Amino acid sequence: MKQQIYNTALYLRLSRDDELQGESSSITTQRSMLHLYAKEHHLNVIDEYIDDGWSGTNFDRPGFERMMNDVRAGKINCILVKDFSRFGRNYIETGNYLEKILPFMKVRFVSVCDNYDSFAPDAKNQELSMNIKNLVNDAYAKDINEKFDQYEGKQVSVAGRILS
Repeated sequence: MKQQIYNTALYLRLSRDDELQGESSSITTQRSMLHLYAKEHHLNVIDEYIDDGWSGTNFDRPGFERMMNDVRAGKINCILVKDFSRFGRNYIETGNYLEKILPFMKVRFVSVCDNYDSFAPDAKNQELSMNIKNLVNDAYAKDINEKFDQYEGKQVSVAGRILS
């Protein structure tokens, strides 16, 4: 039996840079992890799609949009991410992609750190876990945004030091 060839997109995202010039260290780490996983699992890496400095709370991101254009063009049939939160932090939109759009397009989705593979025999059994993780990711993003908005532009004292 001929083994399926998975033309794979490596999707990397970080919402805020880590104050380095050039690429963030998180993106560099994600890249290394995903390339190693792809090699170990015989996935044919087509391209990297990177959104460094873009929020995961919506899907209006240049790297994501370019990747989905390549999916629609038939260049990609597998998406590889470090974890669900790198793909997206909006529970509704992320769920729509993972449960409807990508399966309809017959695109395999792999989240390395979540040990999730949409084409694995037990993938249906993992849906509840996937949904809970995505709900937590959504709540985390909303909580961080509220805290940021609450303290934006204010001086805060921590351990006797003024932070602004």
